[in-house]
Amino acid sequence: MEQKHILGKEGEAIAKDYLLEKNYLILEKNWRYLKAEIDLITQKDGFIVFVEVKTRSANNYGDPESFVSDKQQKMIINAANEYIIKNNIEREARFDIISIIINNKKKDIKHIEGAFYPTL
Repeated sequence: MEQKHILGKEGEAIAKDYLLEKNYLILEKNWRYLKAEIDLITQKDGFIVFVEVKTRSANNYGDPESFVSDKQQKMIINAANEYIIKNNIEREARFDIISIIINNKKKDIKHIEGAFYPTL
C-alpha cells in the first residue's frame, strides 16, 4: 500500500477517535456517491456533520486544510445532499475539516467547524 494512502487511513482513524471523544455519533465512514467520498458523516447537537479529513506529515507546502479545493468542496456538498435526501435527514448540515499533521510520533489535530458552506 502506498505511503500516502497509509497516512490518509491513519488520519481518518485519528479523526474518528477524536470525534468520538467529543461525543459525536459516527453515522458513516468513507461514504461514496458518484466520484465523491465523504470521509466521515457524524451527528451532534442537532447537526448532521460531513467531515473531510486531510492528513500530512508536514506543513511545508501549507496546512492540510488548504488542500480542500473548491471542486472537492462541491463534490462533497453534492454527495451530502444525496445522503440527506436518501436518508430523509431533517437536521441542519455542517461541513467540517479535520486537519492532521503526523510526524515523529507527534499528532497535531485541528478541527475546523463550518469550514465551508454550500453556495446557492
